Amino acid sequence: MSARGTHGLGRIGIWAGDFDHLSATGVRKAAAVIEDLGYGTLWFPELMGREAMAQAAILLSVTRHMSVAAGMTDIYARDPVTAAAAQRTLEEAFPGRFLLSLWDSHPSLAEDIRRHHFGPPLATMRSYLDALDTAPFGPPDTAASPHRVLAALDRDMLALAAERARGATVLGMPIEYTRTARTLLGDDGLLAITQMCVLSHDHTVTADLARTTAAAALPNRRELLRGLGYGNPEALNDRLVDSLVAHGSAEDIAHRVQQHLDAGADHVSLHLMTTTPDSPPVREWEQLAMHLAA
Repeated sequence: MSARGTHGLGRIGIWAGDFDHLSATGVRKAAAVIEDLGYGTLWFPELMGREAMAQAAILLSVTRHMSVAAGMTDIYARDPVTAAAAQRTLEEAFPGRFLLSLWDSHPSLAEDIRRHHFGPPLATMRSYLDALDTAPFGPPDTAASPHRVLAALDRDMLALAAERARGATVLGMPIEYTRTARTLLGDDGLLAITQMCVLSHDHTVTADLARTTAAAALPNRRELLRGLGYGNPEALNDRLVDSLVAHGSAEDIAHRVQQHLDAGADHVSLHLMTTTPDSPPVREWEQLAMHLAA
């Protein structure tokens, strides 16, 4: 485990990538289960389902002490003044329990769905942070810029996270990249890793789903993986699939988590992939909690 501590997130969290498939009632029940199992933080993305700040408010209101992290808050979804006011509102209502993670989005989401012009990611994020820091609205007696992290994959965004944020969250990259991210963030920056995983003792099930998951993750990671020595990522050889997706028993996944912690991560969230995304993987969360949650 990192000697730096967990920055209030706990050592292990859950990345709830499928929450938009659940009803609001289902989301509330799932969040309560995750907290009761002892996980320190519940992470969720913002894609094309619920609005991130509203979703965070739901999750914070049905939990007691667990942190809630909007893990991929799309900077094209709301202007910086609105984002600052929403973050400060949640910090006022739930002190120390909400973490904002800003994401530079994707061209198709920004332009085709949200009808914005997609700008250069680094410059656009820097401008967004400038506007957040000077936003005039929000509840009285709250900090102008509460804690935030950046959802970062490439080195430039990690460097910006080190400069302008509490740290970074890195989703779906091999252990080698955890070492790179730690170096770029320095000793003090928060490094939260999201590990994609498939839990099953049936190797056929885990191998097939792990390959499908790795293939879906590849487009945004291709060049980074080449830089890490993975040759031709499009080939999706077993080494690459295994590096991106931890699959097998709870012990296997726990081992991968420890490798990330040893490589410099402060916190690891688990993105459980299943063949039934319309149902929360409660059984898998329970099995992993026996080995990990604390």
